[in-house]
Amino acid sequence: MEWNNLHEILRSLYDDMLPLSANMAAVAKGIAGLGALFYVALKVWQALSRAEQIDIFPLLRPFGVGICIMFFPTIVLGSINAVASPVVKGTNAMLENQVLDLNKLQGQKDLLEREAMLRNPETAYLVSDEEFDKRLDELGWSLPDLMANAGMRMEREMYDLKKGIRNWFRELLEILFQAAALVIDTIRTFFLIVLSILGPIAFAISVWDGFQSTLTQWLTRYISVYLWLPIADIFSAMLAKIQSLILERDIDKLNDPTFIPDTSNTVYIVFMIIGILGYFTIPTVAGWVIQAGGAGNYMRNVNQTASKTGNIAGAGAGAVAGNIGGRLMNK
Repeated sequence: MEWNNLHEILRSLYDDMLPLSANMAAVAKGIAGLGALFYVALKVWQALSRAEQIDIFPLLRPFGVGICIMFFPTIVLGSINAVASPVVKGTNAMLENQVLDLNKLQGQKDLLEREAMLRNPETAYLVSDEEFDKRLDELGWSLPDLMANAGMRMEREMYDLKKGIRNWFRELLEILFQAAALVIDTIRTFFLIVLSILGPIAFAISVWDGFQSTLTQWLTRYISVYLWLPIADIFSAMLAKIQSLILERDIDKLNDPTFIPDTSNTVYIVFMIIGILGYFTIPTVAGWVIQAGGAGNYMRNVNQTASKTGNIAGAGAGAVAGNIGGRLMNK
């Protein structure tokens, strides 16, 4: 099975389990209804005890949350996925373009490496059976020729063994690279499914006074986890672009007839290791893009600023009233 098919299976799994969030709506509606009753009663009682007018607008919040719970898969998840889905598609298209260019350049480099080794008489027999048979036919049956024959065969076997080990290690790193991407996508899908199924419960708890930040926390975490895949595609596209630039530089060198290629692919292996380790930094980067609790901190700062402004205004008004009263007493 192709790696892309595994990623498609994970996306199908998310779509298949998305309707399960509707099953939690019944429980969430009961929690939200009870929370709305206490929330409205508390706000009305506070206004009556202070002999203040009842502000209707804050009381509409529980009803708005209740509507989101009733139509959670459509209103909440559908809206978020519709907004974030173009980001995923755009980064995936970016990655596919870079991978196509990388595969094309890699094939061109392999062909030029073979041609460069064929131009060199000392290495031509290592990559070409015809050159190897031709060199053997030129040898005789004397003792030096037999020793040269054995040396050529041993050198060719060592070259094939070295090439096989190098290709095996390269394939192992490519498998680990793809496995790291699959691990990130699997964990992302698991988190999204859990957040989607238990989303109505989080919305219902946010109705209760003192738990309003639950709604903001759920939104920020869902969006942050959703962005794991676009960030992974951007990271993979960056690595593919770096490898493409390296291949283009090697191709320019291979066009020189006097250049002797280095088939160790050390730089490629180094970047594969960097890519494997870099995949596990994606959750951290997503946390930088969407920070949980940002709206709550903003509102706290606004409230603190308003309270400070009110205290300053109150102190100023008190000072003005004191001055006016002193002048009246003096008169």
